Formats: sequence, C-alpha cells, structure tokens
Amino acid sequence: MSINDGLNEVRFPSPVKAGGKIRLAAKVVSVEAVPGDGVQMLCDFTVEIDGSAKPACVAQAVYRHYA
Repeated sequence: MSINDGLNEVRFPSPVKAGGKIRLAAKVVSVEAVPGDGVQMLCDFTVEIDGSAKPACVAQAVYRHYA
C-alpha cells in the first residue's frame, strides 16, 4: 500500500502561460524506515516551463509505502 502524505515547502515562482509546455523533474531526497513495517520517501519536484529560466512550481512530496 502506498500513501501520498502531502507536500512540503510548495512555491510557485512563475506562472505558466496558456499553451505553455511543462515537464516534471524529480529527485529522491531520502528514504527512512517508519513504524508499521513501512518506509517514508521524500522527493523534490520541479515543474519546469519550456523556454523559461524560472520553474512554475517547486515542492517536496512525502510518500509512505507499507508492505
């Protein structure tokens, strides 16, 4: 079973114009054991805008996975 436990540190540095192309870049920051035979994973996400130096969104997602 997997659970999306929410987001940390969400920012929106730049708007996306109508018709703009975006892409998601992700990086696993950490994986830790949690009670109940599970693990918690933190992932840094960046929503990039094609042709823009600033991202549309920067956030950290928290996931929990249980066996």
